[in-house]
Amino acid sequence: MGTRRKSRELCLQMLFQSDMGKQTPEQVRNTFWAERSGLDEEVREFAEDLFNVATERQHEIDDLIQKHAQHWRIERMAAVDRNVLRASVAEFLGQDTPKPIVINEALEIARKFSTPESIQFINGVLDSVGKELSLATNKRE
Repeated sequence: MGTRRKSRELCLQMLFQSDMGKQTPEQVRNTFWAERSGLDEEVREFAEDLFNVATERQHEIDDLIQKHAQHWRIERMAAVDRNVLRASVAEFLGQDTPKPIVINEALEIARKFSTPESIQFINGVLDSVGKELSLATNKRE
């Protein structure tokens, strides 16, 4: 598994811990990294970058997801799916990774941690969010 994939999975786990445990980002960081001291620094840094964007811009990210998840309220989504989406939209917003790569990585992670039914849902939401963000970027240029 590549370092970026590992980082994305760690970010998902951190977001899940924060979401389900109702913990602050600082509480998550303190307990999460204490249990994973032997990680490669590059893996940890990328996971931290994604987690920071996802938590600092959570309202914006959740609004984007909600807008593109037709007939689904964010709080009614499966927790894994909701947090895969949050991590992926955070990567859209905070990194220069091409959107198709972010979407593909999200789908691979969903295959590992979620249900087969979730794959199409996550793909559709991320594709729609990615297109909106690309249009917004093109209009500014």
